[in-house]
Amino acid sequence: MDSPKTIKITDEKIGLKKAEHYCAYQERSQQEVRDKLYEWGLWTSAVENIITKLIEDNYLNEDRFARAYVRGKFNQKGWGKIKIKQGLQLKKVSAPLIKKALMTIDPDEYMATLAKTLTKKAATVSEKNEYIRRYKLQQYALSRGFETELAAEVLKNSEL
Repeated sequence: MDSPKTIKITDEKIGLKKAEHYCAYQERSQQEVRDKLYEWGLWTSAVENIITKLIEDNYLNEDRFARAYVRGKFNQKGWGKIKIKQGLQLKKVSAPLIKKALMTIDPDEYMATLAKTLTKKAATVSEKNEYIRRYKLQQYALSRGFETELAAEVLKNSEL
């Protein structure tokens, strides 16, 4: 199978139109857009001009992207704050914006999601030894991006 050929764009105006469509479809980070523009074959100066124009026209907004990312990963995928933070760091979002976006998660809802996640997993763990069972559940919570102390607290307060 041949890989699909990417169309090379040399005109900045065409690149801007395509980038506007790319950003209108879904919230994007600056780094995602920058990578896509380079993939399309645009030069560095054109890429930076397009990024600036997209920010001015409000197609690109890092704060809005970070909030949407946090909301989506928490509500849809059930990720914890650690995993969400790592995802945002991979998208090259600044630390203050990450912190601000993570503050939008309701603490009570966060704990409820953690408890629900552990309860669901506990039904599938067949380990008889209580210590090993708790360890496996805690490791699962960590793999989902939840904090160690919160997972330990939920496990201590429940009969999982």
